[in-house]
Amino acid sequence: MLPYTSIHEAEAALGRGLTAAEALWFNYSANKSDYFLYCHNIIFLFLIFSLVPLYYLILEFFFRNSVQPYKIQPKVKLSLSDYFNCYKSVMRMFVIVVGPLQLLSYPSIKMIGIRTSLPLPSVWEILAQLTMYFMIEDYTNYWIHRFLHCKWGYEKIHKVHHEYTAPIGFAAPYAHWAEVLILGIPAFLGPSLVPGHMITFWLWIALRQIEAIETHSGYDLPWTPTKYIPFYGGSDYHDYHHYVGGLSQSNFASVFTYCDYIYGTDKGYRYQKKVLQQLRDGLGNDGDQYGVPFDTSSESLKVD
Repeated sequence: MLPYTSIHEAEAALGRGLTAAEALWFNYSANKSDYFLYCHNIIFLFLIFSLVPLYYLILEFFFRNSVQPYKIQPKVKLSLSDYFNCYKSVMRMFVIVVGPLQLLSYPSIKMIGIRTSLPLPSVWEILAQLTMYFMIEDYTNYWIHRFLHCKWGYEKIHKVHHEYTAPIGFAAPYAHWAEVLILGIPAFLGPSLVPGHMITFWLWIALRQIEAIETHSGYDLPWTPTKYIPFYGGSDYHDYHHYVGGLSQSNFASVFTYCDYIYGTDKGYRYQKKVLQQLRDGLGNDGDQYGVPFDTSSESLKVD
């Protein structure tokens, strides 16, 4: 809750007039507790898990012929019932684990110094902090993900997420409850090391989940803005990880590709891409991605 009773009082404390964004923030948050503002994340996550995957669902069922060349595993087709069952499982986990976790984790947010006060951070400050959050989460997630692919971690926890060998957007948060909790650590680590404003924290949670849905979408769409981000993995990169399956020792990174490159865990993916490109150059494109059906002709090219 802001310690000001009016905009004039806030302007006097800051020694300047409020920007338009700061005035909006004041009018919205002045009488709301910090806990209430933090709990907005529950609403944001529910809307993201429910609405963002619908974009890919609409493409799948209403624009199938147009987007078929961009589907990574074109022979895999799920029914509406399959999508709905996945969504139900995700919502069940949301109610049982994600929501309560958000409600109970507020003291840690106060402890690390996430603020709701004025002034608001500049756009450049927000971008710099979000970049740090993505980098920190990506590196930490890489090593946790590798642990989850050891025999014990996979059989006891991570195999639930790998039930979708051809991932879909709704399956991005589809996981064992323990994995949901474990992967909350790298997501929280960035804001704990570089604490910022609540708005930045909201953006971080929202963007990270939207990114996860994109990488699990099953489509490598050429108009996706993330293609312009340096070292970004994307859907094709992560789809290979699911395609190879439980024994995969490739493409562990959650967002970027540099960790896999540095530690040599992208060799199978790069080899497959090289061979498929040679096949495409030699055989020509017959309508399926890479010139051959991804899920049949590339079966022998699975490399850990």
